[in-house]
Amino acid sequence: MKKQKQTNVVLVTIAIFVATFMTAVEGTIVSTAMPTIVGSLEGLSLMNWVVSIYLLTNAMMTPIYGKLADRIGRKPIFMFGAILFIIGSSLCGLAQSMEQLIVFRAIQGVGAGAIMPIAFTIIADIYPFEKRAKILGLNGAAWGVAGIIGPLLGGFIVEKLSWHWIFFINVPVGIITTIMMYVFLVEKREVKKAPIDYLGSITLMIALLSLLYGFQVLGENSEISAMLIGVFAVSMLSFILFVIVERRATDPIIPLSLFNNRAFVIPNVIAALVSGFLIGVEMYIPMWMQGVLGLKAAMGGFAVTPMSITWVFGSFIAGRMIVKYATKFILTGSILVIGAGAIFLALAPETTDFVVFLLISALLGIGFGITITTTTVTVQNVVPQDQVGVATSFNTLARTLGQTVMVSIYGIVLNMHIANNIAANAGKGVTHSMMDKLVNPLTVGELNPDLVPTLRDILYSGLHGVYFAAAITLFIALVINLFNKKELA
Repeated sequence: MKKQKQTNVVLVTIAIFVATFMTAVEGTIVSTAMPTIVGSLEGLSLMNWVVSIYLLTNAMMTPIYGKLADRIGRKPIFMFGAILFIIGSSLCGLAQSMEQLIVFRAIQGVGAGAIMPIAFTIIADIYPFEKRAKILGLNGAAWGVAGIIGPLLGGFIVEKLSWHWIFFINVPVGIITTIMMYVFLVEKREVKKAPIDYLGSITLMIALLSLLYGFQVLGENSEISAMLIGVFAVSMLSFILFVIVERRATDPIIPLSLFNNRAFVIPNVIAALVSGFLIGVEMYIPMWMQGVLGLKAAMGGFAVTPMSITWVFGSFIAGRMIVKYATKFILTGSILVIGAGAIFLALAPETTDFVVFLLISALLGIGFGITITTTTVTVQNVVPQDQVGVATSFNTLARTLGQTVMVSIYGIVLNMHIANNIAANAGKGVTHSMMDKLVNPLTVGELNPDLVPTLRDILYSGLHGVYFAAAITLFIALVINLFNKKELA
């Protein structure tokens, strides 16, 4: 009798790690090359949309892919996403204008929306509960490596080759990953006969796209306009219509029964809130290093590097704790660890040394590793096996929503502090354009040296406001966790 082919767990895991690295390094390389891209395509006014459109389409498709992965299998959905990512990357490399690049980045984002959540779902399929956190921790290490290698690789490619190659290098890596997944992942899954929930998918995509777009615009300009109100109104109406459709659907894209499960809802809310603080750390600590301490851009990036390293250790800790202790207990401890770092950032003196930020970054990494890993494994474990894909994708979506909303809030807080302080120092000749030059190590030398200390005080005040807002977010997460169930995940 012919032996039935089995999944090669080791090689599939390697393929997942490579895919994770590919999508993680994408962001850091593009950020490094962005000034060159803007200069080449003459599109400074559209620069933010090169990044934003990728995130918007990525988040919009995540829950759709999760449902399809539960219906027809992880393998075809992962491969579809990877192939679309490869096509999008190739087109980005061929772009001849900023408008073309934005459209092609949208395609790339649609493909990327399948890669990470389906990768996490495959890990849930091929590893038992007690080993899952350890593998997720190792997979998370790819983000740390990407954070270090990305800027160096991006700089090398731009200098020695051309910015087009930052997209072309995804092609061979993506092809190898797709082939490995096709050959070594074996899954048996019966395709469900129920009709696909097209109306639910469409209303959900419209709701998410308009919501994320609204917060993106709000983060760039905190003024409330008729257009912005209209965007949020469309989002709200679409969400209402989505709920109505899902209640009637034979096989809903996101089963509403999931939201009756407190053990599912609370970890996702906590993941969203903690991810909101995470984006604040990644965005504003480098700004603190460059604008307040006057360090070079590379040093700003390295200030958060320890976080990527200790994140892995946090995941390993979560792996040991999650089989022994209740989710509620684990998350209470990890949120308190992160909260300690947030309080420090909210109270740190302006003259705080660079080394201290390295230590705080390391502490935060442990807390993030425990929290994100625990919430991911928990939401996978509290739903039926045929809903693991949906649950994992929703967890990814929750974290994206948390980051998008908090980025807008941070932007409003920072801009208000800076505007108020500039008004208070108007007599000294301080302007908003000076703040832009302050945070860029290449232009800070153009400023009047006598005004630099005042400008740094203004930026420092704004950053403190950001981290006070972040600390409040973590306090809310801690309170919400009190309502979590006490039993083991």
